[in-house]
Amino acid sequence: MEANNEMNQKNVYLLLGISFVTQATTSLAGGLISVGPFTATENMTETMNSVVSNLNGVYAGILLQIITAMVIIVLGAALYEAGSRANKTAAIIAMGFYFAEAIITFIDQILIFAITEVSRQYANSGDAALIGITKLLFASKDFTGSIAMIPFGLGALLFYGLILKANIIPKWLGFWGLITVPFILVGWILEAFGISVPFALYIPYMPWEWVAGIYILAKRKSLIINRQSYYSLTPYAVRYRSLYVKTK
Repeated sequence: MEANNEMNQKNVYLLLGISFVTQATTSLAGGLISVGPFTATENMTETMNSVVSNLNGVYAGILLQIITAMVIIVLGAALYEAGSRANKTAAIIAMGFYFAEAIITFIDQILIFAITEVSRQYANSGDAALIGITKLLFASKDFTGSIAMIPFGLGALLFYGLILKANIIPKWLGFWGLITVPFILVGWILEAFGISVPFALYIPYMPWEWVAGIYILAKRKSLIINRQSYYSLTPYAVRYRSLYVKTK
């Protein structure tokens, strides 16, 4: 039984580390590939033509972001497994936030695909009515992309606190995440409602998922020992151990 439990923990930490690194990588790559064509300008015709002339990049970005959304689901499940013993209710709530982020990310990619198709139709037909539709789709895309960070931020605060409490990450890494995630949360809420936020606000958090993923992958064997020692004393065991010490 203990051997099976240890193997399950190894698999959870392996999945957790890989998910952190993969999610951070695909999200950044997808954003960088498609950022050019989807930088809306006042001249929407120019923007639509830019989208049509960069279809391969747009489709590659959509694919990478869909992969990101799927990895977010896996990451949420892995974080739940890792942190649920510290507080199962909080872990369930946090996992729900991550799943909500993944769903919003899927919706965002559907909107990007719709913009691409409308832009192609405009390039073929020149129908001016399609410009207004594209403006609406762009506004919707920008809003969904921003609000996706709200469930992420709420879920991350819960999960990072749980895995810190469970000794899965060290204090310096846990506090780094807990301090910088609110910058992401507040910044994207403001951007969702049209308030410009300096990109520098997001920089302190950006490397965190890579660092956390690599740390967990590198330390997963010792994490099993730490986790077993952390949970080996139940509240009753602690109480009776205290009584035993006092009577000696």
